[in-house]
Amino acid sequence: MSIALPAGPQPSPNRRVTIGTAVFGAGIAAMIGSMLAIWLKFRADAPTRESSDGLKIIKDWLPADVVIPETAANVMLVTLVVACVMGQWASYAARRHDRSHTSIAIALTGFFGLAALNAQFFIFREIGIGVADSAYGAMFFAICGVLALLITIGVVYSVAAWFRVIGGRVTDGDAVYGHALYWYILTAAMTAVWLVVYVQK
Repeated sequence: MSIALPAGPQPSPNRRVTIGTAVFGAGIAAMIGSMLAIWLKFRADAPTRESSDGLKIIKDWLPADVVIPETAANVMLVTLVVACVMGQWASYAARRHDRSHTSIAIALTGFFGLAALNAQFFIFREIGIGVADSAYGAMFFAICGVLALLITIGVVYSVAAWFRVIGGRVTDGDAVYGHALYWYILTAAMTAVWLVVYVQK
């Protein structure tokens, strides 16, 4: 009578991409937080003057001729929130080894990322201020330019994850989970920028 040996321990899941995304996300949080802190310091240190009637103190931070398209900024934030939902859908489908839904969800995530990028470039075109015009212009384009770059990286991440899934790697969900995590981090960064740069100005 033969006795079968018990099964060996299951190998630990591969989470290198997810961990790498989390480390990169921590760097994003530190960078955006530092840039917003500099923004707030520049705004606090901006010179002040009395209004023509002498009743108000005006802070010379936001140039008078600058009109920020707030609707586009709001649309960009909502679009990134929807991208998070699509990224989470992709993770949900990948856990169930559903390749068709995973690939559709990742493609939609990248599509909404492109829509957010389009809204950001619309704001760049409509704001009517140059980088060298004032401290406000320099800080605005620095922060929002970095955000646009991060969104572009997110779209590239979506393309890479999509090719991985359609190539038959849906059972290895590491890239899909890391992809969803990146869009969550990006949306949190956008929320902070939206609140400080677009709402409080």
